[in-house]
Amino acid sequence: MKNRISVLLVGSLVVFAIIGLVGKFTEDPMAFLQSIAVIALVGLAIYFIFLQIRKSNPQKREQQAFIKAAKRSKKRLQSKSGEQQAKVSSFGPLTSIKKNKKTKKNSSIHLTVIEGKKGKKKNRASL
Repeated sequence: MKNRISVLLVGSLVVFAIIGLVGKFTEDPMAFLQSIAVIALVGLAIYFIFLQIRKSNPQKREQQAFIKAAKRSKKRLQSKSGEQQAKVSSFGPLTSIKKNKKTKKNSSIHLTVIEGKKGKKKNRASL
């Protein structure tokens, strides 16, 4: 029922808008075209201002820099894996298993150490 009412309401608004536009155009075509041109220019001005505001957003710049760095990192990793695959294919299947084990061990994992309560011992009597 609600959906039907909203469709009727929107439809009637569209019909009235079309009637109004046709009436305005038949009454004074130059004024109608002039008002349409002014509305279009104001809309374009607002659009370009909005674009400039979005471009100057520092979070957007940081996001773009992050995406660019991620692409570079991905290319670098792909080129390294491509070189390894080329080397592996020239040696044979047995050496490929050895190479895979070595690459797993040599892969650099970036971990950070979080300082905690290392020197403090638990009071076992309170447990």
